[in-house]
Amino acid sequence: MAGADPYRLIAGIYDRVVEPMQRGVRRRAVDLIAPQPGWRVLDVGCGTGTGLVPYVEAGCAVVGVDVSEAMLERARKRLGPAVDLHLTDGVELPFATGRFDLVTMSLVLHEIPADRRSDVLGEMTRVTAPGGRMLVTDFRFGSLQGVRGRVLRLVSWIVERISGHFDGYRSFRAMGGFPAVAARAGLSVEMEKVVGGGNMAIFLL
Repeated sequence: MAGADPYRLIAGIYDRVVEPMQRGVRRRAVDLIAPQPGWRVLDVGCGTGTGLVPYVEAGCAVVGVDVSEAMLERARKRLGPAVDLHLTDGVELPFATGRFDLVTMSLVLHEIPADRRSDVLGEMTRVTAPGGRMLVTDFRFGSLQGVRGRVLRLVSWIVERISGHFDGYRSFRAMGGFPAVAARAGLSVEMEKVVGGGNMAIFLL
């Protein structure tokens, strides 16, 4: 893919700075739909590969894609040959229709330009096998749960500002968050698990 790597500067510190804030949410996502040995799993926006580890450990055949070569290099060092990694933005996934039993995405959709979000969800749907599932984690913009929720909302706002993703965060909120984006793509949410004090949610489709 042509163009500068948007995550080159933060790839080296991502696991130390950003990943700790996501670790608990990732665990909740895995608990929501426990991986089974032999499942074919695709993670869209896999980053440094931390979210793929539970699926590898469960005996799944795991594939990851990301827009950043720097992030993928970190993932290769972490996972070795156990995972098939590809450089792509997700608008056109280089996989056969119906290949995967589970397709996941964590805190990525809000970063994708607003006019391409439905396209990415459409591609995720295309490569999901009949009877398969999609599991998407992203920001939630409903009521918050106590002080923790308000603090995490403020932290998320600051992180999105610093990371340069604030325009995406703001447009994602203006669109109505994930349920509205999913509806535009012709998808329905089967289950929503609120996490992070109401600041995030895990959506099962």
